Amino acid sequence: MKKRWLLPIFASFMIFTGVGANNTEAATVSDLTNTAKDYIGAPYKFGGTNINTGVDCSAYTQFVFSKLGISLDRTSRAQYKQGTSVSKNALEAGDLVFFNTSGSGISHVGIYIGSGNFISATPSSGVRIDKINDPYYWGSRYIGAKRIADFTTEEKAEVKSAQIDFSVYASRGEVAIQLAKALGLDVSDKNSPFPDVKPTSKYAGAATALEKLGIFGGDENGKFNPNSPLTRGQLAKVLVEAFDLKQQGNAEVFSDVSSSHWAKDYVSILSSNKITAGKGNGTFGVNDNVTLKHLDIFLERLAK
Repeated sequence: MKKRWLLPIFASFMIFTGVGANNTEAATVSDLTNTAKDYIGAPYKFGGTNINTGVDCSAYTQFVFSKLGISLDRTSRAQYKQGTSVSKNALEAGDLVFFNTSGSGISHVGIYIGSGNFISATPSSGVRIDKINDPYYWGSRYIGAKRIADFTTEEKAEVKSAQIDFSVYASRGEVAIQLAKALGLDVSDKNSPFPDVKPTSKYAGAATALEKLGIFGGDENGKFNPNSPLTRGQLAKVLVEAFDLKQQGNAEVFSDVSSSHWAKDYVSILSSNKITAGKGNGTFGVNDNVTLKHLDIFLERLAK
């Protein structure tokens, strides 16, 4: 019974999350833009740090990036000192963009989301999307941009300033070990076909055994990327598709999963099947990295 569902769950995981060439992988362009847009309309409050009661511009960018596992400093001026400088004509989604709105240097920060648009917490309208070259206001106040992470459209991102604690969060390597144990696989062969998993790695036996079964495949460079995390939203998709779950009546409504969020249906199905009740504060934590504890809980509930 376990073999029937564990095999497709990891195959689905591989297809959905994608893998990058780096071991510290946090989010994709869609993760970033969906997270940022989820809070459109959130109120502005100077010095505020609570997304529900009010945030200022730098608290908003800090909040969004924290949802993706990336640490930012608290103020716009401090954030401007992070990352790598980027020219305006080379902007990519995920870059922080900075403005002089006070006449005394950097005083506003937003997140570039592509197509000449950026999103930020504004005193007049709260969190909203504006044009970076708006001739009436933003265009003349633009100062520069910084790249904190390399988000791509290939479902991968290199995190430059954040470390993920894999004693708390679930990595691909740890998932491989759990799956190999659950399947009762022979993990004695440690001659991994993956260039980034040496025979001495604790993941070698599990990765090799799972690759032989066709559960694991490498990325475009053949790498396994054992230290890549996945988000709770991604896991929701994986579990729903792996178990062929269907909606079972009413589901809880989570404040961080809007009606237009890509993971809404998957989260709703999990909730309606009593696999998740969220984080206890009205949110699901859709962009939070999956913890080892929650992975165990989800799989235990699904196995019943």
